[in-house]
Amino acid sequence: MFSNSYIFRFASIMVILVATLLSAAALLLKPMQDRNISIEKMQDILTASNIPANADNAIDLYNENMVQELAVNLSGEVKAVYTSSGFEEGNVRAFDIKVNEALKQIADFRTGKSTTEPLLPVFIIKSPNDSKTYVFPIRGVGLWGPVWGNVALKEDLVTIAGVKFDHKGETPGLGAEISTDDFANQFIGKRIFDSQGNFVSVKVIKGDASGDHEVDAISGGTITSDGVSEMLYSGLENYLPFIKSLKVL
Repeated sequence: MFSNSYIFRFASIMVILVATLLSAAALLLKPMQDRNISIEKMQDILTASNIPANADNAIDLYNENMVQELAVNLSGEVKAVYTSSGFEEGNVRAFDIKVNEALKQIADFRTGKSTTEPLLPVFIIKSPNDSKTYVFPIRGVGLWGPVWGNVALKEDLVTIAGVKFDHKGETPGLGAEISTDDFANQFIGKRIFDSQGNFVSVKVIKGDASGDHEVDAISGGTITSDGVSEMLYSGLENYLPFIKSLKVL
């Protein structure tokens, strides 16, 4: 029969031991976790630019095809330029900017809670036909949680070259379909400006989509589809000053 004090000491030692082991494991695994996050991010950027990539070749393909990473402010000014040779301007690497945090900073900046102007990432990628694509990371809300994506525009800064969407917990077979190639392929060739040059984005609609600014919604995934529409509009709207400064149509 063990005394209460013995049981208490034993339990305390076990708690400390397990906590120490878990902390050590977390520290040891963090570099691997960070690497996997970076690889997935590279894959998404490349996929939006129509460059197929997997976990094994994403780093090499990204380094081969990345022309520039830009950090731009809400006025469209380029504040930092990073290439494979290092920084050409500024000291903020676009790859390190977390879009969800940047969106919170934008909200604070626009409501006067912060005077620090946030920076947004833009990736210029050499596409398979040797032209360039401009990739804009965006983030929104679906039915069950965050949805996000990368939108690649052709050099005219008007026409969509490709997209890659993903989600945290949308319903399999319904809203989760936003991450499929069939859904993403609908966006290729769509235009985010109308013939008068007005920004209209691309809407995901129920029924038969038509024209340059609509794609078909996911059957049974209306709220997620609406979330993608809103994410596209609000996400690209943040980049409009930069896009308009370069678009050629």
